[in-house]
Amino acid sequence: MYEDVTAAELSTRDLGVLVGFDGSDHAESALQFGASEALRRKTTLTVVTAYTVPVPIYPNMASLPSEPEDRARRKAAEATLEVAQEQLKDHSGEVILAAAEGNPTGTLAELSKQAQLVVVGARGRGGFIGQLLGSVAAALPAHTHCPTIVFPGTASAEATAKNEPGVEQKQSGPIVAAIDGSVQSDEVLKQAAQVAEAKAAPLKILMVMPLAEEWLYWYPDVQLQNKSSQSRQSELEKTIRADHSWLFEDHPNLEISINVESGQAIDAITDRTTTAQLTVVGSRGRGAVRSALLGSVSRGVLNRAQGPVMIVPPRSQP
Repeated sequence: MYEDVTAAELSTRDLGVLVGFDGSDHAESALQFGASEALRRKTTLTVVTAYTVPVPIYPNMASLPSEPEDRARRKAAEATLEVAQEQLKDHSGEVILAAAEGNPTGTLAELSKQAQLVVVGARGRGGFIGQLLGSVAAALPAHTHCPTIVFPGTASAEATAKNEPGVEQKQSGPIVAAIDGSVQSDEVLKQAAQVAEAKAAPLKILMVMPLAEEWLYWYPDVQLQNKSSQSRQSELEKTIRADHSWLFEDHPNLEISINVESGQAIDAITDRTTTAQLTVVGSRGRGAVRSALLGSVSRGVLNRAQGPVMIVPPRSQP
């Protein structure tokens, strides 16, 4: 069932899975992913195209357009939604289509108050365009009120859209939850466990142990004297299992493994995105700049990810 609603009506609706769509290849991949998520969650799929209207400046009467700029932009947005509707012709769930005037990031962030999940492509065109990582994909996860999934910013997005070989392997891969011991780790694990259980996929918990010279900054209470890296890894695995015992109790049938390794967090997490169905990280962690809206690790992973990445905001998003 398809339903066209106004931007004003969106603010009073349960939007379920919210997809930002601009017609680009990455947006098409995000739309397919979002449609599958909406069916899995048994909720509405809401597809929104946001557009902006520039302030008109016409030096003379001859330069006046034949059609007002706002009307032309609106028509273009509606045409983009028709592309989305065509792609969703076999979708069996409820679909809401809407064109909203406003900045794409601000519009989707505001609408996320009524959504369970937001899905966008890593790069787009028009208001969504960017270089390595699109402006919307880069800014949105820091401002949403629910988890955001950014569909890959690399060639894997095009491969997924074309159903090329290799996609099936990704569909049978694990759900990876990257944690760092911060207070946000619990929320990351909750979201990752729910997805893993629904997809009948194994959950792999990853913590990247800082290099020796960084260890005392992160864990000042830990004594390093005469302790090998392997010994610290073993102790940290035990700590993770003890601190998150609720996870094993709440999901007794879920295959859960813990992996602690030493190195650079961005490199290690990005490497997991090549085989994971979904990689889940927090929007902020234990870094030195705790006031940053989006942490350096989550930003770095988004820039280099080979698969979809879920960014989980703090439970009380400012």
